Parts: sequence; structure tokens; C-alpha cells
Amino acid sequence: MPKPLALDFDPIARADELWTRRWGGVPSMSAITSVMRAHQILLSRVDAVVKPYGLTFARYEALVLLTFSRTGELSLSKIGERLMVHPTSVTNTVDRLEKAGLVARRPNPLDGRGVLAAITARGREVVEQATRELMAVDFGLEGYDEQQCRQVFELLRPLRITAGDFSPAAGEGPGEEQA
Repeated sequence: MPKPLALDFDPIARADELWTRRWGGVPSMSAITSVMRAHQILLSRVDAVVKPYGLTFARYEALVLLTFSRTGELSLSKIGERLMVHPTSVTNTVDRLEKAGLVARRPNPLDGRGVLAAITARGREVVEQATRELMAVDFGLEGYDEQQCRQVFELLRPLRITAGDFSPAAGEGPGEEQA
């Protein structure tokens, strides 16, 4: 994990004050800066947990996705779609997982040119161990309780909808739970 900054002031709040003096108040600037800093902190915390397993969080997510699939295998295009990443990133992720013996590639019998990534027994062991460790540290969100984690999810959900990640179900608004 990175060394804490241990500043005696909040640099994002200071930037917000200076921004307001120069260009006027724009709360979205401090919000985005906070989100980006939170991303850095969380990725560092999570990667520190999965690194001993030879994983990054992206590779961990791919393994988890494969464990969630009915057969333990998915096409590379389906992995990219579900993880919301570019096909090149999926190829790189699967390459690394394959080299580590955590997934195996095989031809897709439903698509002559397609490839399936299948989780191996070793991949299942690794994902179980890493998941236990990530859960033990609340995925880096140990400073938040269960309700606050749900609030963070709900606060970011409209951003994801606006970006076109998904369409809410009929009758379900951007911040409403589906019945």
C-alpha cells in the first residue's frame, strides 16, 4: 500500500477554494477530483491484496466473472461486455491468466473463429482465497458501514446510466431499487 500523504490540509478542498476564487464555484470539479483520488486509493488497496496471487484487480474480476458463469467459461467478447472493457484489455487479461495457469483457452464450438476462456481448478482456488482476503478488508472500504456502501453505489448509479452502461428496468429510476 502507498505511504499515506499525511497532509495537514485537504488538498482537494484547497483546490476547490482556489478554483472558486478564479472561475467561480463548480462543485463537480471537487467531486470528480475526489472520485479520481478515491479510485487511486482503492485500486492500490485492492491490488495489494491480490498481488501475492499474481493478480491485478482486473484479472481478479475476470476470474470472478468466470466463476459466476454456469459452465465456468465465457467468450472473450462476453467477458469484455460484462466487465465493460475494451477487447484488447480482455485479450491481455486472459493472456496473463492463461500464463499463470488460472484459465485455459479453447475454441468456441458455437463460433468457429471465437475463443472461450475457461477457469481452471487452480483459478478457482486462487479466486476463493483472494475473495476471502478482499472481504476481510471490505474491498478497501473499511471506513464505510454497509449503509454507506449502498449509498455510494446509489450515488454513482446515475452516472453509469447516463454513460449508457445499462438501462434501468421499466419503472426503475436511476436511484431506485428494482422490486
